[in-house]
Formats: sequence, C-alpha cells, structure tokens
Amino acid sequence: MARIDLPPGDELTAWLTLSPLGERLGAFAEAVYARSRLSLREFEAARMRVALSNGCTTCLNTRHAEGEAQGLVAAFYANVARWREHPGYSERERLAIEFAERFCERWQDDDPAFWQRLRAAYSDGEVVDLAIEVAELVGAGRILRMLDIAQTCGLTIHADRRMELHPLPAPRARRSA
Repeated sequence: MARIDLPPGDELTAWLTLSPLGERLGAFAEAVYARSRLSLREFEAARMRVALSNGCTTCLNTRHAEGEAQGLVAAFYANVARWREHPGYSERERLAIEFAERFCERWQDDDPAFWQRLRAAYSDGEVVDLAIEVAELVGAGRILRMLDIAQTCGLTIHADRRMELHPLPAPRARRSA
C-alpha cells in the first residue's frame, strides 16, 4: 500500500501527477528506455543490478515482452548478482553490471583498472548513456520502494515502449513438514 494518497489511475504513473516535476521525470524515464545506445541486454544487465541494490519489487519483476528473442531469459536475470562467475554475459554486459554495482554501492571507489576496462569496451558517449541510465533507475526505483508504490506489481515493456503493469501472483503458502 502506497505511503501517499495516490490519484486515480495507473499506480505506477499516477503519483507523478502530484508534482509539477512529475511530467518531466516521466519524459526523462521514457528517454532513458527509448534512446540509449546500449544494447537491450546491456541495458537490462545494468537495470537488474540497480533493481537488486534498490530492492524494488516492480523493478525486479520488469521484463521486455520481446526479451526472450534477445536472450533475456530467466537465467540472464537470476545470475546478475553472480556476474563475475556466470558464463552467460558478454564482457560489455559484465561491465554494465559492474558499473551499476559501483554506482549504487561503491561510487567513491577510485579504480583506474576498472575505468581502463570500461573505456576500452565503451565509447565515451556510451559511458554517459550508461551513467544517465543508472542514475535514473536508481532514483526512480528508490522513489517507488520508499513510497511503496507498485511494490506488488511487475511491468512488461513492449517494443513500442508501451508499459503494462500487472499484479504479481500471491506468494504460495509453505507446506509444513
């Protein structure tokens, strides 16, 4: 249950109408999802690492409707926390995850070796895209989590960038032994 009174409408976006900044935040989020030069797999690798750090249920359960065609299967998402060991990621995907992890948890670390690896794999513009993407995801995910908005939902993103909110199934009761 949200920690603020939400206006009628889609819970995921209705809260934005409570602020004159909301429309611009929505446009920023749309730009992040629609205009990044990163591949969908790189984007999703970073997005899922931010979701893990934020603990946002909606973010953890967001998927692309057409994602399976690009290898965005359960194992892709399930292994983000184990990105160093999991063989299913490219070097660029690993770097996107590592960047997101550092942004969320170790932003003050100075690691020249990391920057050398990142700059060897990504152009400067792609690094900026990655930084802006992660910043938006951290902020929006933490807003949703802190205000308890849509924390019982998942999101499906369609190729036309239409987002469809859906309730998560209720947790199954555990059987007693």
